[in-house]
Amino acid sequence: METQDQSAAPPEPQISSGEIQNSQENHSAHEGGQQNTQHLTAPPMPIPPEHPVPDNGLPAYPNTDDAFAALQNPAYNNGTFANPAMMIPPNQQMMSPNGSGAHPANGNSLSADDIALYDRQLRLWGVEAQQKIQSANVVLITMKALANEIAKNLVLAGIGSLTIVDDQVVTEADLGAQFLLTEEDVGQSRAQAAASRVQKLNPRVRVIPDSGSIMTKGASFFRDFDIVIATDLSPTLLAFINTATRLHNRQFYAASTYGLYGYIFCDLIEHDYVLQRDKPNVPTNTGPETRTRSIIKVENQKEGGKTIEKVQKRELYSTWDLASDTSGLPAEYLRSKRRLKAVTPGLSCLRALWAFQQLNNDRFPGHNQQDLQAFTRAATHHHQLLSLPSETLRSEFLRSFLQNVGCEIAPVTAILGGQLAQDVINVRGQRQQPIQNMVVFDGDRMEAEVYPLHPEGNLGRAQLEVATPMVPLGQVDASQMLPLDQAGMMMPAAGMQ
Repeated sequence: METQDQSAAPPEPQISSGEIQNSQENHSAHEGGQQNTQHLTAPPMPIPPEHPVPDNGLPAYPNTDDAFAALQNPAYNNGTFANPAMMIPPNQQMMSPNGSGAHPANGNSLSADDIALYDRQLRLWGVEAQQKIQSANVVLITMKALANEIAKNLVLAGIGSLTIVDDQVVTEADLGAQFLLTEEDVGQSRAQAAASRVQKLNPRVRVIPDSGSIMTKGASFFRDFDIVIATDLSPTLLAFINTATRLHNRQFYAASTYGLYGYIFCDLIEHDYVLQRDKPNVPTNTGPETRTRSIIKVENQKEGGKTIEKVQKRELYSTWDLASDTSGLPAEYLRSKRRLKAVTPGLSCLRALWAFQQLNNDRFPGHNQQDLQAFTRAATHHHQLLSLPSETLRSEFLRSFLQNVGCEIAPVTAILGGQLAQDVINVRGQRQQPIQNMVVFDGDRMEAEVYPLHPEGNLGRAQLEVATPMVPLGQVDASQMLPLDQAGMMMPAAGMQ
């Protein structure tokens, strides 16, 4: 077995604030607003013993909003923050954006017009998969350049409904990479402006704008959707949303771009899909294939003189909190120096960025020596935790990554947005293997590698019982906490996304 000597810490790559600042001034991409939401981490999530676990493996909470509130109370019970599960204005009833308790869908049947419209798709993945796609209710959070691409691809594929949640207004900076907006939209609701143009792409899809803040939604808001997609949000907000989607057994995607770099993360909890192929000479046996993937059923059937083998597989997933911070690369990477050397340093830089945001009120690193040193130390630390060779994390890459933070570049958002939307379609159709579980895009190399990042121990639904790492409230700087208004709601800080 190949081992890596880590007895001596390698020197950290050095970059200066002047190098970043000078290059940033010449960067042609538009800079996006920085995220300034308050940093808090999620408390432990044990399953209360009084709530049984039914056959599907999920805890049977009588009211998931109450359960979500109970789980979050240890971090919020001093009254400084409103509980994210209970952030509902006193005069507003929690319901789906169309005003009813159930979210709209196109239904499972295909009309003659549908068959004519989606003819190419039907030839590609079949009627059954298209029916599942057509019945999907999707919520898309934050309508920036990446979400523009995701919305376009999903609506053209013919999902049932798309709800767009964004409480920001259109600015001139949004026009640089967001093709759904025009100059006439400046100052208007970003959700409303984008939704009207998304609707024109496919009138058969119900497109619903929601100009409210995601921070005002209770956990039950996510119950009405099949898939939750959160883009360009802070790691703290992603952790809270993922907690809510787990409570309601909903599939979750997170994604963001930073200029030439970006990522896609997915938590499908436990996902089954079926592969069809000509029956091989070697029999296919049920059982584990990898740590995350198992074969649970094998069936054979005759089709046109051939024997077709249908293999049902199951993938297990981890939460955002675990995958984005402490989880290492799988054993097959650690056994091969060649594979470790091929891992993009973008993964270490992304983890360093998320760690920096969590320690600095969710802001991006500034172009000053203190922030650059903190980011460099964090990137070096995460590079070592991943057991990656020190020579692959160079100062040139750190400089390039930081120059791109806060920028939107249309070709990059098109690539990642298309990949995420395609995976959503695959997941709904259950005919192909989905992303497992982190995609890291490196625009310098034009590569989008997939890394399965999971902690030791339980995966899938069993992680509902796993305690999530948290920072005690006593360690949070009270001077940085967001004030509350008279209704007990968090008042956003200036520039908060």
